[in-house]
Formats: sequence, C-alpha cells, structure tokens
Amino acid sequence: REAERENVLAEYSQRIGDLVHGTVSRIDRGTLLVDLGRTEAHLPKTEQSPNERYRPGDRIRALVKDVKDTELGRVPRVILSRAHPGLIRRLFELEVPEIYDGIVEIKSIAREAGFRTKIAVVSHDVKIDSVGACVGIRGARVKGIVQEIGGEKIDIVRWSDNIEEFVANALAPVEIARSFADAESERILVVVPDDQLSLAIGKSGQNIRLTSKLTQWRVDVVRQSEADRVARE
Repeated sequence: REAERENVLAEYSQRIGDLVHGTVSRIDRGTLLVDLGRTEAHLPKTEQSPNERYRPGDRIRALVKDVKDTELGRVPRVILSRAHPGLIRRLFELEVPEIYDGIVEIKSIAREAGFRTKIAVVSHDVKIDSVGACVGIRGARVKGIVQEIGGEKIDIVRWSDNIEEFVANALAPVEIARSFADAESERILVVVPDDQLSLAIGKSGQNIRLTSKLTQWRVDVVRQSEADRVARE
C-alpha cells in the first residue's frame, strides 16, 4: 500500500498541467470521482464548468490541477479541473500542430469557465497567421475545442506588444474611436461609439473583464459622447 502511494504521488506530481482521460465512477455531494485506472481522482464542484453535466459511466477528459499527499498508507488525492485556463491551453496544443511545434505561441488566456474564453496568440513565422492556424479550415480546429468544453465561446485574439493595438484586438469587433494608455499605472481608457458601449462591456461586464485579464492592464470604456463632453469642458 505504501509503495502504491509513492507510485501514484510520483506519477501524478509530474503530470500536473497535463490532460488525463477517465470514467466518472460516482458523484459525492457534487464532486465527481473519476477512475483513471491507476487511481481515483476528484473533480470538485468548484473545478467543474457550470454548463456541463456528467453521470456515472461517462468518459471525461480533464486537467491534473494538483496532487495532495495524504496520511501514511492512504492513496494521494489527485485533483482534476475542467474550469482551469490550462485546459484550454492543452486542448489548443493537441488540436493545433503549429502551437505544439512552437511556431504559434499562446501568450495569455483569460477564462470564465462555461461562458467565454479569450486566448491571445502570436506567430513566430511571417508566413503563418496565428489566428488562422488556431481557427483552422472552416473553423474545424476551434469547433473541436468548443465542442470539447460544452459550447463555451472562444475568442482568438492576435497578440501585440503595443497595448492599444492588443486591447483593440481583444475587444473586436467593437470599433475603437481612440484610446489613452498610461504605462505607469497600466491602465487604458478606450473610447467607443455610443451604440457599441454595451457590446464592449459585454453581459454583466464579462467582455471588458476578460480583456483586462488577458492584457493584464486595467481597461476602462467610455462612450464617444461622454468623452466629447469632457473634452469640451
């Protein structure tokens, strides 16, 4: 039993951040117990995507988030996640050969599991379009990933080291009238047409929140008429 504990701890400690396949064996107060063959892993309610439902016997693919050592003689607890941004990263690496080969790089990911993910990519080869490589022919590559995560929306954003351009890419298709960036405070104010303010902010502020997470800058949005009024005053 102690040797088995050491084996499980050694194997899955090295697999943190990797994808594993398993079968849902049972559900205990919202936590899915997943049979991985060598051991039984836990997928807590907090690490599940809210738009996914599983039943015992269902096949599941998840990210190894953590391995918690337990008391002597007990099998370590392997913690899985379907809500972690790392799941999106691994799925893109599997689906997009250019990412796996290092030609296209994932610069950052912002995710609200079950709703929307923004992923920023850049190509290190001028002949290869980073966004096009991730989308695939007729959207085949990204469709496969969206299907895997239960229909969650994915925005693929072209990364730029120019923060104003990067924010504009992240907010597309919103038109940016102008923007004002302050590098010292890492804040950027974006002016958009009045009729596009709600689109820029998104439902419950989700779009602007994910844009801030993706760029790691505080992004504020103001409507054109308000900016003009302030300028006149």
